[in-house]
Amino acid sequence: MDSWFYDSPLSDLGIAQIDKFANFLAAPSATDKEAELISLLQGTSDKSSLLVSSNLRRALSTVCIGFRDRLANNPEEKIVITPSLQEISRNPDTLSITPPHTPVTASWIEQERLPQIQPILTNRVDMTLHSGNKPLNTNGLIRMKAFCEFAFERPEEALICGGHSLWFRSFFQMFMPHSSTHVATKKKMVNGGAVKFDLLQASTPAGPVYMIDEKTVAVIYGGF
Repeated sequence: MDSWFYDSPLSDLGIAQIDKFANFLAAPSATDKEAELISLLQGTSDKSSLLVSSNLRRALSTVCIGFRDRLANNPEEKIVITPSLQEISRNPDTLSITPPHTPVTASWIEQERLPQIQPILTNRVDMTLHSGNKPLNTNGLIRMKAFCEFAFERPEEALICGGHSLWFRSFFQMFMPHSSTHVATKKKMVNGGAVKFDLLQASTPAGPVYMIDEKTVAVIYGGF
């Protein structure tokens, strides 16, 4: 049923799922290698990172809840809305209802259960790039390539992305080697999951091309 709501918000189940991820970040149990990745997510790493999100409500709420401690510990940090992360498909739940360059309004579920989220949505989210719902003349491939361009234009060493499972599966399918049999090309990420990968760029006469190094794909939390 949720998929028939325009820009459907997080459900009670979705809030519970991302709350578990937030608790995991607050008290992780990790190997040294995982600890390095977790410190990047926590915002305590020596490497620079940027929180980015799809313009759809459920993705942005996921970032707000999942990284609540990071946001609390870094009061000047903002989440950057990146329209290229908007979900693929024309289902109603993939269409943004937020007007261009205006703060997202918390759903009634969030207002009731998470009254602290609206101040984050209003004051801690950079809506500069949000120009409204995805236009009719775009598609998933165009937006995935636009995201790659955005990623390499940013000065940060890592992007921490809040997005959608179909978008990410399509991204893996598009930019991993065509011969790859990696699970990322076949299954979606679980709700509230966190997966790390390296995105590579190469210059060609026809312009830049992009590839995911499948050896760098690593599950931090949840998985596929």
